[in-house]
Amino acid sequence: MSLPTSILLTYGYLLIFSWVLLEQIGLPVPATPVLLAAGALSATEHMSFGLALLAGILACLVADVSWFLFGRRYGHAVIRLLCRFSLESTVCVRRTHDSFGKRGAYTLLFAKFVPGLSIIAPPVAGQMGMSMRRFLLFDAAGSVIWTGSLLLAGRFFGDLLTRDPRVLNWAGRFGGLLLILGILGFLVSRIYRRQSFMKKLRTARLEPVALKEMLDAGEPVYIVDLRHPLELVPDPFTLPGAHHVSPDALAQHSAEIPLDRDVVLYCTCPSEATAAKTAMTLHKLGIDRVRPLRGGFDEWKRLGFPLDAIEFAVPTSR
Repeated sequence: MSLPTSILLTYGYLLIFSWVLLEQIGLPVPATPVLLAAGALSATEHMSFGLALLAGILACLVADVSWFLFGRRYGHAVIRLLCRFSLESTVCVRRTHDSFGKRGAYTLLFAKFVPGLSIIAPPVAGQMGMSMRRFLLFDAAGSVIWTGSLLLAGRFFGDLLTRDPRVLNWAGRFGGLLLILGILGFLVSRIYRRQSFMKKLRTARLEPVALKEMLDAGEPVYIVDLRHPLELVPDPFTLPGAHHVSPDALAQHSAEIPLDRDVVLYCTCPSEATAAKTAMTLHKLGIDRVRPLRGGFDEWKRLGFPLDAIEFAVPTSR
């Protein structure tokens, strides 16, 4: 299988541009194998290092400027959209804001080397009011550093191709397989990190008894009732002091959630599925102290703990 060499030689710089563009707009398609292969081919003079670098930089700028403009116009809604579809659960928006707060536009110089930050940084820059000129300057520099580093790494190993023709034959036969394995490994690693977070979240579930003790002790707790309005009709009660909010509305008002206390989420889904999914979304938005309630509303009620009556089963925006 001669996938890297044949496809790159056939479609060349268009493939580099398209592949990098797909990754930078947020699709789980790693561009690293393609850029490494392009760098290796530049050592054999089958490709121009300069044109490959230009194709990668242009793709980065097209994607980043688009996200920057979306972030400037739609603000936090774009961030929520990216968090919803992102496989990367370890990067949160608050840390991105912190990075911009400490380093300013210099964050864009290394953002592409950090999983998740590469996609979130441009819209956050737009949301924070960075000027287009300053954004283009630093984003272009970051794109040069990232694309150039990968091409240079490929060029370094590509020197072996010029010294030993057998390496070129081996790369032609097995390079395609390695490329596919690299892409699959990339996707599996991101899914694994996502599942690891979910496992960690399940172990962080708060027991109803522990929540009851916290409330009795007067500890500040932000409780969120995620149940659907129809679930409240036959059982119009909620936990003491709970805010009845839909998962989408909670994400929209995440800036209003206090960060100095535990945020307890509950629903009536099996295994607290809705609470766990919402907790992941809030975690990506920078809210770390979020815990699903084990057993949800049903377990709290079964234990006979106090409930507040709801006069009208209508959800609020908070």
